[in-house]
Amino acid sequence: MSIDKAPKAPHFNITSPAPYVVHIEINRPAKLNAFYNPMWYELKGLFDFFSHDPETRAILISGAGDRAFTAGLDVQAASDPSSSALSSTGHSDASRKATHLRRHILELQDVISTVARCEKPTIALLHGYTYGLGIDLSSACDIRFCATDTKFCVKEVDIGLAADVGTLSRLPKVIGLTSFCKEVCLTARPFSADEAFHNNFVSKVVSGGKGQLVEAGLELAKLIVTKSPVAVQGTKNILDAAWGRTVEDSLNYTAVWNAGMLQSSDVERAMLSGLRRKTPTFEKL
Repeated sequence: MSIDKAPKAPHFNITSPAPYVVHIEINRPAKLNAFYNPMWYELKGLFDFFSHDPETRAILISGAGDRAFTAGLDVQAASDPSSSALSSTGHSDASRKATHLRRHILELQDVISTVARCEKPTIALLHGYTYGLGIDLSSACDIRFCATDTKFCVKEVDIGLAADVGTLSRLPKVIGLTSFCKEVCLTARPFSADEAFHNNFVSKVVSGGKGQLVEAGLELAKLIVTKSPVAVQGTKNILDAAWGRTVEDSLNYTAVWNAGMLQSSDVERAMLSGLRRKTPTFEKL
């Protein structure tokens, strides 16, 4: 693996628990893995790198320690007048302050969008507190597993704002713009792993602690990386591209995509492996 070539990210642990699998662990357990300014840019750098890394075929993301995936934004750090976006614009004019804030919000949105744009399948492993930014981040991932003790919360209305870096745009696409979706966003009430499962936010609830959760995520990742990377990355791309498109537009997009990708040697290898009853191997992508 090329994890040694990844950008420096002091607030994240980067490991390779299996060939072609990267595990990114948010590493600020003393603060319940809450985010403050440096962590946003470290996260973006990591996903930019692994998205194009030919040694990577699947990415796990979890939180260090047993208490939280992430409690969201570090409110104490964010409220520091010296670092607060609300007080550090340098402008008293409302329009100029708004322009500065808009740019700042778009910059943070792009961090989470970098996770969503990642070419490789991403699996969020949610445990303990998964609040605020934890919903933003996991909504941008492809697959979500959680532990039975996970406590979810779209927390932002409790701190006086509408969630602005991804939840209100992605969560309704993940689970539907349902009564449940509006309820948890409007009230900031915590909801359980069972509710998350029954409302299609997670695809599996894993009994036990974080260790069992990571093991379940790793087993899924190990299965994904045995498949053709051309097929896997193409499938992810086409599924994501279907959001917001008509069926006709999506079919046309798929035809154009596969006009190039069907020429891959992976197709022949995958087909012949079934006939020969041998596990195929695929070149890096």
